[in-house]
Amino acid sequence: MLHAFILNNGQLKRSVITLGDDLTQAAITWLDLVDASETERAWVESAYGLSLPSPTHLRDIEASARFYEEDSVLHLRSDFLSGKESHAHSVAVAFVLKGETLISIHEEDLPIFRLLRMRLHGETGAFEDCRDVLVELYGMDVEFSADTLEEVYENLGKVSQGVLGATLSDKQASAALTEIAEAEHVNGRIRRNVMDTRRALSFLIRGKRLLPAQMEEVQQIQQDIESLDGHTAFLFDKINFLMASTVGFININQNRIVRLFSVVSVALLPPTLIASIYGMNFQFMPELAWKMGYPFSLLLMALTVSIPLLVFYRKGWLK
Repeated sequence: MLHAFILNNGQLKRSVITLGDDLTQAAITWLDLVDASETERAWVESAYGLSLPSPTHLRDIEASARFYEEDSVLHLRSDFLSGKESHAHSVAVAFVLKGETLISIHEEDLPIFRLLRMRLHGETGAFEDCRDVLVELYGMDVEFSADTLEEVYENLGKVSQGVLGATLSDKQASAALTEIAEAEHVNGRIRRNVMDTRRALSFLIRGKRLLPAQMEEVQQIQQDIESLDGHTAFLFDKINFLMASTVGFININQNRIVRLFSVVSVALLPPTLIASIYGMNFQFMPELAWKMGYPFSLLLMALTVSIPLLVFYRKGWLK
């Protein structure tokens, strides 16, 4: 699918294009290719005289070759966050900047791109050229990452109340570990994406292709990224603390079970000894010489069990 936008008096307006139209004559400012077909890709490549990166190439490209300029055409490859919580993942997006046209290529329709396309219907005087669109997309990616971090904060707050507020069962600990692992996944994904965004913005600054106003906006985005780095580092510490606390509660529950078995084993040692001595006496059976032999042995075994258990209970080892 292709989404084309033309700049008119500081406002990007959607343009309806048909396969086979001359794209260069339409003066398109932003051409967004979302899971485009081979026919659409070939059409764009023929119109602008360039080679677009394939989806496979986007996933396998080396980090050192993500940003480069070739024949006055700027190529950038960045990761954008898609989805939230356990469904959070990164989607590779390629940007090709040729002249005054920005071409974006991605396999999945990202929330940031959908939001920008919706906002373009009501905004006026916000864009001067295609580089404004590129900078705006990177800025929205940082804002989306910040919103996702706020949700991670909220979810970890609930997990913290459950872990530290009451006695934790093994089932509750398992659920807490799952939520903590999801939070760690999202936090790590955000940290990686903002690092990639920082590299892309640094490349744009070094390329000296931005206007003064765009440079100021890029610097502001970089400051926002610096603040996000501090938040992600704090979240990593919080996640590690909650993980250690949850595992500690699991160990405590396991120790209680082991302690219970140990106490029961110690309590059963005396009656076991009595039964062993009584069972090995084949010459003089108590029931033959003394009718109360069996009741006496059973009473003695019960006493030897109850006394240790009473001592262990008063010490609190049975709780």
